[in-house]
Formats: sequence, structure tokens, C-alpha cells
Amino acid sequence: MHVKRRVLLALTTAALAVTSLTTPVAADPAANAERNFGNGPERNAVAATDPVAAARSAGPLGENKAGVRQGYPRKTQLRVYPEDATDKSIKLGLTPYHAIAPRLNELQARSNRISVEVVGQSGLGRDLYLVTLTAPESAHETRRQDAWRALIEDDPRRAARDKGLERGYKAPVWINNNIHGNEWEGTDAALRQIEYLATSNDPAARRLLATSRIYFNVTANPDGRVAGTRANANGFDMNRDFVTNSQAENRAMRDMIIDTQPVITLDEHGYVDGTLIEPTGPPHGQNYDFDLYIEHGYANGLEMEKAVQALGYPEAQEVVVPFRDLPPGEWDGWPPIFTAQYAMYHGAVSYTVEIPLRVNNASYDQLPVEELRRRSAINTDVSEATMTTTLSYLSRHRDELVDNQIEIFRRGAAGERQRYLPDGFVPGFGPEDRFTTEFPRAYVIPAGASQRSAAAAARLVDQLVAHDVRVRQATRPFALNGRTYPAGSYVVDMHQPKRGLANAMLEAGKDLSSDAPQMYDIAGWSHRLLWGASVDIVKKGQLRVPSRDVTAASPTGGVDAAPGRDLALRVLDGKDASAVNDLLGRGTELRRRADGTVVVPAAAQVAARAVADRYGVRFTAAPSGDAGSPLTRVTVAAAVASDELFSLREMGFDVRPVSTATLNAGFDLSRADVLVVSSGLRYDQLVPAAKAQVDALFARGGVVTRGATGSRFNADAGLLPVTAVPGRGDANGIVDVDGSGASVLAGATPQSFVYSPQWFTGLGAGVRVEQRYAPGNPLVAGHWLSNDNGSGGPLLAGGQAAVVSGESATGARVLMFGTEPMFRNHPKGMFAQVAAAIYWGATR
Repeated sequence: MHVKRRVLLALTTAALAVTSLTTPVAADPAANAERNFGNGPERNAVAATDPVAAARSAGPLGENKAGVRQGYPRKTQLRVYPEDATDKSIKLGLTPYHAIAPRLNELQARSNRISVEVVGQSGLGRDLYLVTLTAPESAHETRRQDAWRALIEDDPRRAARDKGLERGYKAPVWINNNIHGNEWEGTDAALRQIEYLATSNDPAARRLLATSRIYFNVTANPDGRVAGTRANANGFDMNRDFVTNSQAENRAMRDMIIDTQPVITLDEHGYVDGTLIEPTGPPHGQNYDFDLYIEHGYANGLEMEKAVQALGYPEAQEVVVPFRDLPPGEWDGWPPIFTAQYAMYHGAVSYTVEIPLRVNNASYDQLPVEELRRRSAINTDVSEATMTTTLSYLSRHRDELVDNQIEIFRRGAAGERQRYLPDGFVPGFGPEDRFTTEFPRAYVIPAGASQRSAAAAARLVDQLVAHDVRVRQATRPFALNGRTYPAGSYVVDMHQPKRGLANAMLEAGKDLSSDAPQMYDIAGWSHRLLWGASVDIVKKGQLRVPSRDVTAASPTGGVDAAPGRDLALRVLDGKDASAVNDLLGRGTELRRRADGTVVVPAAAQVAARAVADRYGVRFTAAPSGDAGSPLTRVTVAAAVASDELFSLREMGFDVRPVSTATLNAGFDLSRADVLVVSSGLRYDQLVPAAKAQVDALFARGGVVTRGATGSRFNADAGLLPVTAVPGRGDANGIVDVDGSGASVLAGATPQSFVYSPQWFTGLGAGVRVEQRYAPGNPLVAGHWLSNDNGSGGPLLAGGQAAVVSGESATGARVLMFGTEPMFRNHPKGMFAQVAAAIYWGATR
């Protein structure tokens, strides 16, 4: 439960406790380079529960170690890290990570307006700092602010009438910096603003802090800041991870947004030619109450433009406001994977800001230090100008911004339709900007026999709750739309404050192919279709469901077999694979049947119960008949991108990263059972000794390929007789697939995800089709056009083989994906396909 929910639950107990729902470790950088995520300035990178949960020095946000709610300031003596002369920010004349804590410690000693809390840790264990600037508050005053903040979300109708809130609520602003590690200057601009607000005697600054709370995430990506990399230590672009939250840093940012509930958010980036300031161009996310965003979003964007130009730097005179200046799709606001677009679903008027002068990548290595520092100084000024302008805008429009947030939540709780925005609603608004959706009445995540995967359902529920989406669990059987559901089923009532985020996560989405000639990044995602759980849509009707609030999904693991019986587990989810790999790691002797079922001997029931509880999986009694082949601990040699490496390890596989270079350097493949190839490995470029090792693996194990690199590897190595046909390179989204002929991938989900899709033709003898793209146009949601010459389009893919398997002449068991089963660690429901392919390839 979020701190806000835990501390303030008493305020809304009467409303929430009713018994019915009513209306009211990164991979080879070369691997990432092969993943083309588009053509924009942010597209040069790829995109679980963190074992080190957010380590907060003073307990949860706003509480001390004894669990007592604190006022402001909240003094935290930050640990100081050793000086690191290799920190890449030093060359630019910027603040190295190790200097941030001493500076914040010194400011805390000087000022009673600044509070610093450690709200988590990076992948490499560096602290994440949330800095709050506000006038001092007693614990009582802070409780009152917390109560008002909760009231805005929990009872927006009452909040709109609360005169005390109107007069006294401190409007929150959240400023996020350095999410891309080699886009440094936002951190330095933030530190300057922090010092100014903490120490200035300017009456305007004092008035601001009397009526507002200004929150700074000083550096969202400290590991990338030090290393000079866009990605974090796991190789993830964290500005693509907000509805997946695979990374610890993203989970910390998610919770900052939820706990602070900002009315304005800035996300500071770089670098473009000129300065870029949102709002974005179309397509705009269809789940927004866009009228409550665009007026203030555009107005403050234009004010930021004037402030940047007023600095007088010739290099900063060109300002791009995508809503005004760019064609559809070039810088769109469609997916909630980005910081700004995600924060909008929590009631914020949000902006991505791109500062103008490049100092990273080749520029970092090639330009003189003096020029780099000149550019960084200008960039810091530009970034700070967007902050000061936004704070000025907040001071002048506080009441309207708070009212806007209240209205967003009120419409959601009331289940109102989105407003129609006429042409010219703001200057330039036209039909190309008009995106809306029809919210269903509810989503139901069934329990019992109709649920495809109880573990996947529990994961989905926990994900929704973690994002502040309200979920209830039925305490008795109920019926909706003529269907009966057992007790324990989950209901997402779409009459809730953050219904926009709930729907963005659960709806299918939209085929945007006709709405824009290109898209900035992915255009399709869906937790309902891609996370492996069965989810039903209730379009209309009254909800009368005996139920309770959910703070965590109910346990799903267990062993349904009498003592002395062998056990069976179907690998339908990544959690099932984790359980299998855990048992193998314990030395349990498992067997794999021809249908993919994993059999656990009766003697291992104690171990099975332990892993069932740990991963939420359920073992049944093994059927008689096929005893299966021995399945031992699988070692995977993987030439893959960072997201795939992360996902394979998340499932518990023993993974050894390889590439053309490592194999040619003498890497020992003798212990590998399966080779996974999607990036960074060319068979035709292997030296003879390395090629001999790979050929030896073919003779004893399996091969799993994905994408263009995988298909070329298959062709060069002479494995399966197929022809890989490429779809358009930037095509992406959710597709319907037909797995009726599957052997290895039996039981897979009927939807899949694609990025730069492929299909396979010219299938030779012995090649089996595991999945086909659905006939016609298989695209459910996303963006997929044909190439200019007519090739590569979705209609050509329709009905073609999307995944194939077979045994090569060398004896290797080979499975080839034309889909993207582990893309950015998001399509959780597809992970089991990779696991099944690996187990099949390793079994003899």
C-alpha cells in the first residue's frame, strides 16, 4: 500500500470499505545498437520486483523510523560516497554524483526550507534523493496537507467545495532530472534552484514556498550519470519503463509521482537542435481528459519558450513546441511509457524538456573540454529557465491547476464521458489532435478454472495496485453480463479517479497506422493482452459485487496432489519457468513430457511446495503415461539485447552473455545447452575454433533465434530451411496470432508483440509452424505500415508463419521467433514461450 493510502485511509474508510461496488549488469553495447527503436533523438536504446526494495533512511516517505508522521523540514544526513575521478560529468564542469550528498547536507544545515529523503537505490546501490522545498510545517500541518491531497483523489466532489483546501493546500510540483544518464544538466539546474529556494530572501520565493511544495528528483539515473550512458546499469532506457517498472529507479519515480501527486511535472532531457518543450504533437493518448491538460500545457510551454529565448544565447533561440511545430507522429504523446505522459494520468500538466547543445556520445569524446563546458553552462541555464518559468506559472495559476486535478479525478470517479474539444480549442487544435476512447464499466480478472494463469493474474493485480489503480476482490460469487464469477475474482471498477491510467493499462489500444506516417516510439502495449492473465471486459451495467479493497493479490501457489504422487507443472508463464529453474537449481530431478509439461518426482514435494509459495505457481497431480525426458539445469549462451538478458535472468536461467567477439576470443561454450541469438552474433564472422564450438553445441543442444540477426544466423549456419521475410522496420504493436498447430508453444497467448516483425516462408521438410499471424490484418493496436514499395506491410504478414520450429540436419532443435517475446521486459505473458523453447532445445 502506498504511504498516502496507508496514512490517510481513515479519511475515506466509509467510502472504501463498502461491500459493493457502486457508480460513485548490462549486455554488450553492440547488442543494443542493433535494436532500432526509431529515428527520433531519444531512440538509440532499448528499453520483478527489486531484490533491494527502496531503501529509505527514515522509513517510508514522510515517516521516521518509528513510523511517526513528520512535518517539514525532514533532515537526513546523507551518506557521502568516495570521490570518483572517472565520473563523466566532471569533464563537463558539472556536479559529479559523489558531490551531490555533501552539497545537500550543507544546505540542510543552513536552511529550514529544504528536506532530503532517500527514496530508493539505483541498480548499483547509489542513493536516489527526493528533495522537497517548502515553508516549514508542523507535523499537524503536514497531516492536514496529506489529508487534503488524499481528499483531492478520494473524494474530488468534496475537495472542490472545501474552502480550507482552496485557501491552504500547497500545490505540488515534481521536477525529474537526468533519467538518461548522459543528459546531465537538469541535475545541475535543479541543484541551483534548490539552493536558491532554500536560501533566498526574495519575497517571491518565500511566497512560493508558503503556497507550494517543490519536489526534485535530483538524479533519476545516478549509475548512468557516472558512466556517461543513456541507460541505467541494467542497460534499460528508463524513459520507456513507466508502465512496466522493471527497474528499481522507475519504481522509485512511480512512487514519487503517486505520493506527491503533482499538478505540474517537468522531465529534463537533452539534446536536440534548438530547445524542445512539450506539449507534444498528435497522436495524443486517448485516455486523457485532454481539455484539462492542453490549455495550461500550451500556455506554460509558450512562457518557457520566451524565457529560454530571453537568456540571449544564439544557440537557444530556436525553440520547438511539438504541438505547434511538428507533424503527427514526429514527437507524439501516445504511450504512457515516458515520464511526462505517465505523470499526466496522475493529474499533472507534464512536459518533456530537451535542452539544445549536444555534449554526449561523439561530442563528448571529440570536442575540446572548453567547448563542452561552454555548452553545458548554456544547457544548465536553459534547463533552469524552464524550472523558474514553471514555478512562476504555478504561483499565478495555482487555483486553476489544483481545480484541474480535482476535475480529472472527479470525472473519473463519476464515470463521465470525455469532453468533445472543438477545432481551435487552443490555437492550432484540429481533428488530428482529437483522440478519445469509450471507457468500459469494469474489467474482471477471474479466479478459478477460467483464469489462464493465476500467477499472471496476481502479478497483474499487484501491478495495477502499485500504480494507484483501485482493485477490489469479490468475497462471494457474482454475475455480470450473464457470466458467473467465483469468489476471489478481481474487479477494476472504471468509476475511479485514475480511470485514465487503468484503461491505458488494460484496454487493447488503437491501430494508429492511418493517423500518422510514423510514431516516435512504440504505439502498442496492453497489460490485459500481453501479461498472460485472462481479463474480461464489462462494457455496461450496474456493479453489485460483494467485495473488499485489494492492497495485494491473494496467494496463488500450491500443490494439488496427495503425498506420494508425482507432480506436474505446465509452463504457461514466466513464473512457471522461475519455479522450474529454482527446482533444477536445488538439484531436483525433473522430466519434460512431449506436451511440455514438467514432471516433479513425489520425493520432491517439499521443494515443490516451497517454490509454489515463492512464485505463486500451482502443481497438479502428474497424469499417467509419458514419463518424459530428463530435464537438467539449463545453461544458456545468449547473444541478446539488454532487455532480453534481464528477462532471461528474471526467469532464473543461468545465462552466459556471448557475442561474435567473445566467442572469437575463446569463450568456452562446452557447458552451454542452448544458444539464444537476437543481437551481436554473426556465424559467418566466427573464426574456425569458435565456429567449431558452435557446431558442437548444435549437435547436443538447441538454438532459439529472434529478429533479423537471429534469422541471418540461422541461414548462415544452415539450420532450418526457411526464408525470413522482414516487415517494415519501425512497425510495432500487438498482433493476433494463431497457435492451433503449436507443439513447443502449446498454450501460448492468442496475442503477441512485434517490433520490426518478420514472417517465414519457403518452409522445408520438418519445419513446424508454432504460430501464424492472424489472417487479414493481424494488428490489434500499434503502428504498422507498408514500405514505400509495398513490401513489409501487415496484410502481407496475415496468415504467415510468425514462429517456426524444427530439427536441423546437425541435430539442433531450433525455434525461430519473428515476434518480440521479451521486448523491454514488458510482454510478461510471452516469456513462457522463450522458456518452453529453451527447455525443448535442451531436452533429449
